[in-house]
Amino acid sequence: MAQGKPVITFCLDIGGTGIKGMTVDEDGQPTAERVRLPTPQPAEPAAVMATVREIAGQMPPFDRVAAGFPGVVVEGMVHTAPNLGSTWAGFPLAEALQDATGRPARVANDAGVQGLAVIEGKGTEVVITLGTGMGFALYVDGRYVPNIEMAHHVFRKHKTYEERIGNRALQKVGRRRWNKRVLDAIQHLEPVFNYRVLYLGGGNSKLIHFSLPPNVRIIENISGLLGGIYLWQPRRAAADPSDTPAIAPPPRTPKVTSAPR
Repeated sequence: MAQGKPVITFCLDIGGTGIKGMTVDEDGQPTAERVRLPTPQPAEPAAVMATVREIAGQMPPFDRVAAGFPGVVVEGMVHTAPNLGSTWAGFPLAEALQDATGRPARVANDAGVQGLAVIEGKGTEVVITLGTGMGFALYVDGRYVPNIEMAHHVFRKHKTYEERIGNRALQKVGRRRWNKRVLDAIQHLEPVFNYRVLYLGGGNSKLIHFSLPPNVRIIENISGLLGGIYLWQPRRAAADPSDTPAIAPPPRTPKVTSAPR
């Protein structure tokens, strides 16, 4: 690579209903329009990789690949993907992306990638994504703690967080009751993690209509793509770089209210 040439990252956000891609420079600025294609159904690895190749073909030249994936990923290998199917277990996703694009690739959980685009790097910060399922990511002083599958912990009425506030629950109980459930989940997670900031992302976050606690923020869905560059490079929070620890990429590897119905 020629000295001084910008390094361009092809960022992917693989979801249960859509696969998005965009190229981004080292400063996090898009260099192409975002492309979104439906996630194949069934979402088996071969079909998803074919969609990835189709999106990559619509991008300008790039040097490396970064992908957010809805499941547990360790050193580029998928361990679980509850919203895509059991065929993903043991799939070498980073290697497959490299084969598909001809460029080196890194992969992490999608909620973890999204948070890397928005966190401030101070204290404990949490990301929850509300989409097909529920994504969760934890950061301590800017460092990502990978693969905490909080979504699959039992929450209420013998159901997990994802079963209570995922998209299926939204469609079943409607927006009003779903909003109450989301607020309930937030209030229960705060004394568990004592987070300084909680970020809410994902496509369904736009449906939230309750007043947010002071330390809860809604983030733009495009951060699920923009965070990909930090799988390759460290960053510092822009607000106060003098006292904010560097945010390293993931290794390759209020009072509780009564329970809503």
